[in-house]
Amino acid sequence: MNVNQLMGMLSRMLTNRLMHWGIRKANSDSSGRQTPQQRQREKSARKAIKRARQAARITRRIGR
Repeated sequence: MNVNQLMGMLSRMLTNRLMHWGIRKANSDSSGRQTPQQRQREKSARKAIKRARQAARITRRIGR
């Protein structure tokens, strides 16, 4: 690994961390807590993911 690759990797890692920090900061209110609307959205997203996993599991069983 040369210096150019190392610098590129480090800059990508730093950019990623800063981007994720900014996204988390923008999605929370000033106290850092979630609003009820955000909590409800996340809960419905978790339910949808659970249903998708169940459907995938069932289709795999049917395919056997």
